[in-house]
Amino acid sequence: MPELIAPSVRLHRAWLEAHAEWGAGPHEDGFGLGQSDDVGTPAGFAAWLARLAKQSDPAETIDVGRHRCTYRWIVDGDRVLGGIALRDGDDDYVSWAGHVGYGIRPSARRRGLATWALGRMLNEARAWGLDRILAVCAVDNAASIKTIEHGGGVFEGVRDNGTGPLRRYWITL
Repeated sequence: MPELIAPSVRLHRAWLEAHAEWGAGPHEDGFGLGQSDDVGTPAGFAAWLARLAKQSDPAETIDVGRHRCTYRWIVDGDRVLGGIALRDGDDDYVSWAGHVGYGIRPSARRRGLATWALGRMLNEARAWGLDRILAVCAVDNAASIKTIEHGGGVFEGVRDNGTGPLRRYWITL
């Protein structure tokens, strides 16, 4: 049975296995992985998770131009299946990437995990007091389109965000 948990250093090896399945690069949506993050060493991995925890902590002051973001990993036992992020605010990044981003490792796809995780994060968004969230996906990403629409997403339109056209949806909470 899957769970949504805060990122954990105890899952370093499991996260590296999921990362390897995606292939090289920081492209896993929902994990908050940046180009400069060193996830290969225990110290680097712990530093990355500390940054994510700080960005998630409502007691922390967020720098101008940044946004608060809560990260959760989708796990089954000691296996990392994916990640999901919920961003607060209406800054340029949220307008570009949406309030929510998620990714499921290739071997765990087509099992409804993204839809399940999105539903749980919508509950968190409600707890934050948000009335609606923006979800975006590539125009050709049929799986994400289905996930967002199952989550209540209402199609707004397509916008080019500088890296290509994205479908934009609003989910009323």
